[in-house]
Amino acid sequence: MDQHRPTWCDVALDAIRANVGALLEAARPAALMTVVKADGYGHGAVPVARAALDAGATWLGVALVEEGDELRSAGIDAPVMLLSEPPVAAAAEVVALRLTPIVYSAPAIEALAKAVAADARDEPLPVHLKVDTGMHRVGCLPADALARAEAIAARDELRLEGVCTHFAVADEPDNPYTAEQIARFERVLADLDAHGLRPPLVHAANSAGLLAFPEARYDLARAGIATYGTPPSSALAGRVTLRPALAFRSHVTHVKELPAGSRLSYGLRYSMDRPGRVATVPVGYADGVPRGLAAAGGEVLVGGRRRPLAGTVTMDQLMVDVGDDEVDVGDEVVLIGRQGDEEVTAAEWGDRMGTIAYEIVCNIGPRVPRRYT
Repeated sequence: MDQHRPTWCDVALDAIRANVGALLEAARPAALMTVVKADGYGHGAVPVARAALDAGATWLGVALVEEGDELRSAGIDAPVMLLSEPPVAAAAEVVALRLTPIVYSAPAIEALAKAVAADARDEPLPVHLKVDTGMHRVGCLPADALARAEAIAARDELRLEGVCTHFAVADEPDNPYTAEQIARFERVLADLDAHGLRPPLVHAANSAGLLAFPEARYDLARAGIATYGTPPSSALAGRVTLRPALAFRSHVTHVKELPAGSRLSYGLRYSMDRPGRVATVPVGYADGVPRGLAAAGGEVLVGGRRRPLAGTVTMDQLMVDVGDDEVDVGDEVVLIGRQGDEEVTAAEWGDRMGTIAYEIVCNIGPRVPRRYT
């Protein structure tokens, strides 16, 4: 079906390639993983994966078996890591799809070994052991890491290819907690080494860790948000040159003249302080524009100028106070991206809404088609 609704996202694959190249250079001599979970942070997992591999990334990272299946179904043969331990019931599919799982529990290790045996696979399945050094989300405790590594080594069907951890506050480069996590991880590595179980791949750094903690780059860095052109935090902006890859655009579908004092949208919370024009734009919170963005001071670009959102964002539409500007039906509206000399970023939206750019781009929904350039 043709797309009749004039709302879309442009995704610049040359920006993805440039960002991957810059991150790869920063990470050297470590290899680079491009994280494409959550549909490539809303940018499109398959196109981003191909662009990243073209630019020198050697691994791809996903969260779900289904996400790995999407990459394999698209013909992508590169190593794909499951960044969370897969459910026991998914073990056979992990093996069939040649995914590389992270593990940290005895049941998962057992299930994967049995799945390999049932598959009559010629080679052992590579797995990576995750250690919880302080984020306390997933991973085995440092005290249990050696026993988990020994359990993997005891199974002929499995091969301990890697060991990893994840940082909680690497986006705060002055926070001493990351150094504490690295020290805990180093003790685990020393213990594994002493028992002849240190694997060939050690990894810890996400985008923030890659940029801020050279000692945490190890053998592989896992780049997520920075791949898409957004620094992990304002404190890390400028560490490498990044280009935002996504622009969120729409068109004006209706324009009206309103007198001073007119109140707009649900709740009538926005009041016109002078006579002026209001433009309606066919995009709303069902597409990923936060419902409360106007109340938080959100702006969009019309005619190269910042203009405030006028009232509560509705499910399918929003309104913009364009003042005295001559605005016509069909004029472009930029929600995220550049128009003329002005730019609105996902990080700006995140700051206004008390969240992060990751959530903003991931929430741009499937009703918004992606156009790849």
